[in-house]
Amino acid sequence: MTQSAVFEQLWLEIADIGRNPITGGYRRFAWTEADLSMREWFSSECANRGMDVIEDRMGNQWGWWGDPDRSANGGVVTGSHLDSVPDGGAFDGPLGVVSALLAIDRLKADGFALRRPIGVVNFVDEEGARFGVSCAGSRMITGALSPDRALALHDTDGVTMAEAMRAAGRQPERLGPDPETLARVGSFLELHIEQGRGLIDLGRAVAVGSGLWPHGRWRIEVPGEANHAGTTRLSDRRDAVIGCAQAVLAARAAAETNGSLATIGKMAIQPGGVNAIASSVTAWLDARAAGEPALRATVAQIKGEVASSGAVLTEESWTPQTAFDDALVTRLAGLLEGAPVMGTGAGHDAGILANAGVPAAMIFVRNPTGISHSPAEWAEPQDCLAGVAALAAVLADLAGGGQ
Repeated sequence: MTQSAVFEQLWLEIADIGRNPITGGYRRFAWTEADLSMREWFSSECANRGMDVIEDRMGNQWGWWGDPDRSANGGVVTGSHLDSVPDGGAFDGPLGVVSALLAIDRLKADGFALRRPIGVVNFVDEEGARFGVSCAGSRMITGALSPDRALALHDTDGVTMAEAMRAAGRQPERLGPDPETLARVGSFLELHIEQGRGLIDLGRAVAVGSGLWPHGRWRIEVPGEANHAGTTRLSDRRDAVIGCAQAVLAARAAAETNGSLATIGKMAIQPGGVNAIASSVTAWLDARAAGEPALRATVAQIKGEVASSGAVLTEESWTPQTAFDDALVTRLAGLLEGAPVMGTGAGHDAGILANAGVPAAMIFVRNPTGISHSPAEWAEPQDCLAGVAALAAVLADLAGGGQ
């Protein structure tokens, strides 16, 4: 079977898991039925390739070709995540995992002599769509997210992460930093669909990722007073939704002022009745910028502008400006024959590992729509296969003759 046919087969196997039949988007949230089905698929595909699958303390899955505990320098790891944002696209995350499996196939078909073990990882809860903290799987094992805080996080139905993990057959009491797992990762290379238009403009199929913009998430609590929508005079109302609307406008204005990006894309309104004035609104702010000063200024401006409504901002996650390993980035660019090198405003597990001291870099695959976190996200088959070829070449260099 050709690699193109195998790619199509793997893609079809997961095409309907967690798919919204109305929008065509995906809802693969952490520790839900759809997520567990994706995890089972991952374990099965690793087993089909003779790879040993290990779960770390957080539940991240690691498929190993070779024994990582017998390598003095650790293994070469690739992969990504399999969860999604609400109604997300098919490629964000899964492309990196499918490409990693195909790269393993390519190396084995070529009779590659393995000198260092190669691992393929599926990081759990990268998007943070259910519990609000992105890259929870990699943050936990690196110590960037504390167990107490993680287990107390809850979804919009009030289910805590601890309850969700226990219902999925995991042991939340085991959560914590996992130095044993990290010691196995000598370097990490994440392939990901590009979430913008850089490669479209350059006319290239793949690029090397050089680093991530600083970014974070903030919870905004807006107070109000519940009352009847049909009998309460406008002058007597304390409508939390009005305060939230002010926050949305403040975010846009602050982004324009500081040359940054700021988005409020999720809200929870209480009590949530059509004929009831809101007693409170919880909203989540996502903010990013090319530099930390601009980002901090953006959040400070928003905080100042919503203070009059009584709104309170609380930082839930923060990722500093992240430069990937310079030697690794240079090496990748050389191996990929002058592929463009670019940074990104998106967050990735590669950034969390890089900030924990793991040499990391990324490969981006062209997205002809330039749209991500949407069913319109896309990648052409030939570009996906170009990404597989690039990934295989890098893995061969890092796990074979190169060190």
